[in-house]
Amino acid sequence: MKKNKFPIFPILIILLAILAGLFGYQPAWIKARSKVHLPESFNRDWRLGLDLVGGSLLNYDIDLSQVATPDRDSVVEGLRDVIERRVNLFGVSEPQIYTADAGEQRHLSVELAGIKDINQAINMIGETPLLDFREVEELPKTEDKEASYKFIPTNLTGRYVKSAQANIGNLGKPAVSIVFNDEGAKIFEELTSRNVGKPLAIFLDDELIEIPVVREAISGGQAQISGNFTPDSARKLVERFNAGALPAPIKLISQQTIGASLGSDSLKKTIFGGVVGLLLVILFIIGYYRSLGLIASLALAIYAVLTLGIFKLIPVTLTLAGIAGFILSIGMAVDANVLIFARIKEELKKGLSKRAAIEEGFRRAWSSIRDSNITTIIIAVILFYFATSFVKGFALTLFIGVLMSMFSAITVTKSLLEMFTKNHEKQK
Repeated sequence: MKKNKFPIFPILIILLAILAGLFGYQPAWIKARSKVHLPESFNRDWRLGLDLVGGSLLNYDIDLSQVATPDRDSVVEGLRDVIERRVNLFGVSEPQIYTADAGEQRHLSVELAGIKDINQAINMIGETPLLDFREVEELPKTEDKEASYKFIPTNLTGRYVKSAQANIGNLGKPAVSIVFNDEGAKIFEELTSRNVGKPLAIFLDDELIEIPVVREAISGGQAQISGNFTPDSARKLVERFNAGALPAPIKLISQQTIGASLGSDSLKKTIFGGVVGLLLVILFIIGYYRSLGLIASLALAIYAVLTLGIFKLIPVTLTLAGIAGFILSIGMAVDANVLIFARIKEELKKGLSKRAAIEEGFRRAWSSIRDSNITTIIIAVILFYFATSFVKGFALTLFIGVLMSMFSAITVTKSLLEMFTKNHEKQK
């Protein structure tokens, strides 16, 4: 007699969904993890965007009138990087900073979620980045500490730097070239002459960004910084150089404050609308497909819980647009189930057994599910890379949701159907 195999995979999926639900909901015993010795990540809070928890939105105009056209993209990216570091130093958690073009104008927007008093942040953001070079004096070792450095300010600052660019240095490795103006070239030559064989520190906003060693006195106003650069790290250093060197002041043009109560009200309405919509869809599926609808509803619930768990684990900053993307992905998951069940019903009408109809139904529905979901994934990727921050949240949750909906429809729904079909045949 052939033994019935225990449905391991569906049970594992259900257990995983339960863990994801506990991770997302965080009941009291999860929060008191010290008693159950759970990892720190289990106590992670949801990351909510500006429109849900309130905060401030600052919009700046970037003056690029004194910057050469080829250098403008590098300057803008460098400014964005410097502003992000400044805001992080201020203690703002996960700020959203992005740039936008408006004809010939460039704008920079800063979202500070959960921040009420932002006067200090505005003062920090509103200053043009300061780049300067400093001599390095090595302090002797003591019994209490290792040798350290003392940085001595010089009069060589970013105002003497004409431009910086990434190139290929010796041995074919990435390097960064700097060009000084005439006055800066004289200062730099004097500075390198008295520091041959010593390090020369480069600071941006009083933060050390590079400390190369001077190999020889450098004249002519051109220098090259080489080291263990990758193409990305060299590009990042060029952006910081240009942000602190080229005259591109920023001006605050608007400030919008969003109250926490408004964000909380929006969140409640969004969640309520999503839950009502999900329940209506479940009722329709159960009413039309009967037992198949019950199984699909269970798969849909598992899909929703697992997806939310992934959002929290990554973590994804949830905004109203992001939640809309997730709700849209639920519709994609429902659509996949409808296609599968329609195929299964057609196969049952042909006289196939339930198990054979399930196999054939999934096989025939897969091509339609694959094509529609891949199309949506491509659109989500395009939106994420080319749209603004507001739309990126929608694209990211849609992308993750669609991937999970494919997994849910082809794997979870099929496993549950096979498990319940086997149990039904066994009872008969």
